[in-house]
Amino acid sequence: MPRGAPRIELSPEQVKELGRRVRATSSSAATVLRSQIILQAAKGNPSQEVAHSLEVPEQTVGKWRRRFAKMGMAGLEDAPRSGRPVRLPVARLNKVLTEVTKPPLTRTQWSIRSMARHAGVSKSNVQKLWSRNDIKPHVRRTFKLSQDPEFEPKFWDIIGLYLNSPQKALVLCCDEKSQCQALERTQPGLPLGMGQVCTQTHDYIRHGTLTLFAALSYLDGKILSQTAAHHTHVEWLRFLKHIDRETPPELDLHLILDNYATHKHAEVRAWLAKHPRFHLHFTPTSSSWMNMVERFLRDLTVDVVRNGSFESVKDLTYAIMDYLAERNLNPTPYQWHAKGAEILAKIHRARQKLEILEQST
Repeated sequence: MPRGAPRIELSPEQVKELGRRVRATSSSAATVLRSQIILQAAKGNPSQEVAHSLEVPEQTVGKWRRRFAKMGMAGLEDAPRSGRPVRLPVARLNKVLTEVTKPPLTRTQWSIRSMARHAGVSKSNVQKLWSRNDIKPHVRRTFKLSQDPEFEPKFWDIIGLYLNSPQKALVLCCDEKSQCQALERTQPGLPLGMGQVCTQTHDYIRHGTLTLFAALSYLDGKILSQTAAHHTHVEWLRFLKHIDRETPPELDLHLILDNYATHKHAEVRAWLAKHPRFHLHFTPTSSSWMNMVERFLRDLTVDVVRNGSFESVKDLTYAIMDYLAERNLNPTPYQWHAKGAEILAKIHRARQKLEILEQST
């Protein structure tokens, strides 16, 4: 380790917080970089090696190592900048900070310019005040809390399958990617190059849709799949029969599913009654995030579907099947690491906040 580079030792809480900052989509690029520097330095990596790994100057690594060693987590924050402080009448300052939560009747949010006109201050003053107080009217985060009365039993049922899978059984995470469109761009786009981003036309020709049925094996990450033109109980039952044929007959099958009506159709239930090795586990309503196959479907969308151009549904089918075949040659299982009690505590806190908001409106 170079002389002058302080040794970094982290507590479990600091490791957890730095990892959260690296993964959080809301973290700035600077926050992510500084957290990565400290995490690598804590492993005993020399500053030169850290700098090479993160593609930054060695002086940058040394700076944040020294600041963290001196001030801890607070050392990773930006130091106060020099310059003339904002001097505003208290009434105008309060207007910028307090009325930001009350947009005009004709708008859903304030902009910097509209607030500047409203408060009678400059745009730069509004920007500085909002930045210093971490106010971001333009940012929205989506959420959905399940109202399923049996949320917790279903939650622990599925978490139990992930963390303590049954013996002599397969856990299959199942879902459908319906209305998967075969879109053909009207003109070829420019390829990626040095200083050139990929381009694609905003318009396209629709060639139809397909539905992909997928079952992710939680054990090894392999995918059982089938495509269909429609998305009804007939196609779902056909996929169940496909699973029955493609899996060892001596194993029980535990299927994790959402609450789509197709999965509970009378004909499906009648078939399942004759095949007792199938055990269905339904996620709570509005909780598809518990189904690990959703992560795979997101990868499929990004890697194949979203930016592709397909002249027919058949071309789209071939592209998906090729992707699946390549993935199954070297499958990577998704592992569940989150603790159930921590997830439930977070959900309970969110529900309490939501109840307070509902009572106040």
